[in-house]
Amino acid sequence: MSDQIHDIVILGGGSGGYACALRGAQLGLDVVLIEQDKLGGTCLHRGCIPTKALLHAAEVADSARDGAKFGVLSLLSGIDMEGVNKYKDGVVGRLYKGLQGLVKSRDVTYVEGRGTLVSADAIEVGGTRYVGRNVVLATGSYSRSLPGLALGGRIISSDQALSLDYIPARVIVLGGGVIGVEFASVWRSFGAEVTIIEALPHLVPAEDETCSKALERAFRKRGIAFKTGVRFANATQTEQGVNVTLENGEILDADLLLVAVGRGPVTDAMGFAEHGIALDRGFVTVDDRLRTGVGNIFAVGDIVPGLQLAHRGFAQGIFVAEEVAGLSPATIDETGIPRVTYCEPEVASVGLTEAAARAKYGDDVTTYEYNLGGNGKSQILDTAGFIKLVRNGDGPVVGVHMVGSRVGELIGEAQLITNWEAHPQDVATLIHAHPTQNEALGEAHLALAGKPLHAHA
Repeated sequence: MSDQIHDIVILGGGSGGYACALRGAQLGLDVVLIEQDKLGGTCLHRGCIPTKALLHAAEVADSARDGAKFGVLSLLSGIDMEGVNKYKDGVVGRLYKGLQGLVKSRDVTYVEGRGTLVSADAIEVGGTRYVGRNVVLATGSYSRSLPGLALGGRIISSDQALSLDYIPARVIVLGGGVIGVEFASVWRSFGAEVTIIEALPHLVPAEDETCSKALERAFRKRGIAFKTGVRFANATQTEQGVNVTLENGEILDADLLLVAVGRGPVTDAMGFAEHGIALDRGFVTVDDRLRTGVGNIFAVGDIVPGLQLAHRGFAQGIFVAEEVAGLSPATIDETGIPRVTYCEPEVASVGLTEAAARAKYGDDVTTYEYNLGGNGKSQILDTAGFIKLVRNGDGPVVGVHMVGSRVGELIGEAQLITNWEAHPQDVATLIHAHPTQNEALGEAHLALAGKPLHAHA
């Protein structure tokens, strides 16, 4: 046991954990960061970064295949998965090296090993205790499956999907949320036949229904099959592939079954419950200042109920470091966190859906949809989609929802609009560069402010 008492001891080196460590050290705090795997966690090594690298490779494949539409006589002669994986791993490796250097340069005490909570102020790693005036739990998440559906063989999670060295001819994706539709998009671009199974009525069911329907139309056009509103029953592996039975009796077969039904919190056997940490279905419950209610123990990231997004964990980590340093930061508004699904076309949103806005404000809600067909850059990119604004009566814009190629790059301005409670008139006075897709946000707000140019009021 170390006699030293640290300002913060952090268990978990993913987005939430390392952000807390870096900000804490920046504020002059003595920080210990404990990680049993690789610094950067799921997002860097098994999530955000490698999947988006695959999605970019898929975009390049589509560009080569469709070059003739733009007068470029390109051919797609095949997909070299060894080369794709080399590119993906290179991106991850460079970011990993950079993150390691950052942590080292900030004089954070970095400890490799599996840690467990052994008291309200201590984490133990390999027989050594690290005592902190404050403890931060940031242990992340894992790929879930369904009861009775064991992963292995031809039934894989997103972790295994990221390391495939071949392209399956036929894939069934169980789950039509973010992870499921992103992998479906990649594999379709690489030439696979893909079918998505989603128990809820729409793909990306957490998004505004208008966006879900637009994505479904786009997927139909791309040849991605999906079955919504139907539940999975069971799966059987054979020498040739896997057979999937749905509750309606329909049987599907494919080479692989990707299980993409969400991520569960890594909180078992960590000493949390034993030391009074309240858990809800495995998630750590916290107050609006991310306190667990046990000593000075905080929790951040995927183990906290809510959106499981790297940038949410990142923001929470910074919040806790500043809270510990006595800066009294403003609490994080979950509805103000931007969300992007990086399939083709992309789906990006921030704030309230139309349904959520009506539930909160009643019928005094107005919406406007601007079709990207009126946007010059979207025509150049040959993408279809729209920007939908949700407004609280005559008040501020409370939701922005977008579908189209690369619309994720527009989410920065969209989150400023909703988080700063801007009115359409406020945004309409801003000058948006032409020709950009960002211009479409300006056009949508011009229309909602009552002065449409390239759109109907």
